[in-house]
Amino acid sequence: MPTHSFDFPPFAPPWWVKGPHRMTLLPRWWPRTPPLHMPPSQSRIFKVTAETGLLTYCHWQPMPSQKPTLLLVHGLEGCTESHYMLGLAKKAWSRGWNCIRINQRNCGGSEHLTPTLYHGGLSQDYEAIIRELTEIDHCQCIWCIGYSMGGNLTLKLGGEAGETLPALRGLAAVCPNIIPAACVRALQEPRNRIYHAFFLNSLKAKLRRKGKLYPGKWDLDRLPHISSMWEFDDVYTGPDGGFRDASDYYDQSASQRVFPLIRKPTLIITSQDDPFVPFTMFTDPIIHANPFLQLIAPPYGGHCGFFQGHRLQEDPFWAENRILDWIQSQLLPGSS
Repeated sequence: MPTHSFDFPPFAPPWWVKGPHRMTLLPRWWPRTPPLHMPPSQSRIFKVTAETGLLTYCHWQPMPSQKPTLLLVHGLEGCTESHYMLGLAKKAWSRGWNCIRINQRNCGGSEHLTPTLYHGGLSQDYEAIIRELTEIDHCQCIWCIGYSMGGNLTLKLGGEAGETLPALRGLAAVCPNIIPAACVRALQEPRNRIYHAFFLNSLKAKLRRKGKLYPGKWDLDRLPHISSMWEFDDVYTGPDGGFRDASDYYDQSASQRVFPLIRKPTLIITSQDDPFVPFTMFTDPIIHANPFLQLIAPPYGGHCGFFQGHRLQEDPFWAENRILDWIQSQLLPGSS
């Protein structure tokens, strides 16, 4: 059934945080009150291919097969310790739900678990996790939540799955880069040079670590001369993933191409002032034509920031709280 309509309380940022860069950067450093005390977790490696495993941290409720299970997918160069991953896991646990924080390939110190690089089109990894959870753990109410690149992966999974994967009940994505090429172009604009430098330097460092584990697999002599994300993906990410080049990789990885095929309740939260996920991507009629999709796009929010002002009984992390409220609404009798 199409997504159950949910009325969101408006996003009201403090005046002193308005602005794409402050809103993007502040939440990652803002202390959680009370401090995050994570529920017990089980480290688990899900095998997605014969050679590749994904390192995850599973927070199980008693009788887990009878509870909703949330899968959390981080963004580019994030990991299971990213602040939103921890925040969502704690809040999901408090609601009585299972939660699994997933490291994408090579992330969170898991470079040794795969001979490949990671990229924004590996939605099959999360399908493999869902199938294992369904067949081995008997989980029948699974929700997938992704941030940024993880949001694109989540939405791509939803379109590819269509009406299959019956245990997958719904999807949520925050600031997803649904057209990767447009987002990389925006990231490389001079106003975003701090973010661009961070991502590029982090990817280069990760590739050097991979090169030590798999000597000779990549030509690292070219690495010092690469000065842009597009070039990095053209030389390394694209070919390693079986794509012709960066353009081919971006095109085939774009979740927007499969939006019409999504047949699970789906929530997209993005901001109109995201510095490197252009809002114009979300004005495409294909989003509004699919009754399974609900788009929430406040004027402010930065990239995955959404730091709100004071609200009773709620912390400042507006998007986290709205996702969980939305899932709760979908679980109500008669909503699906």
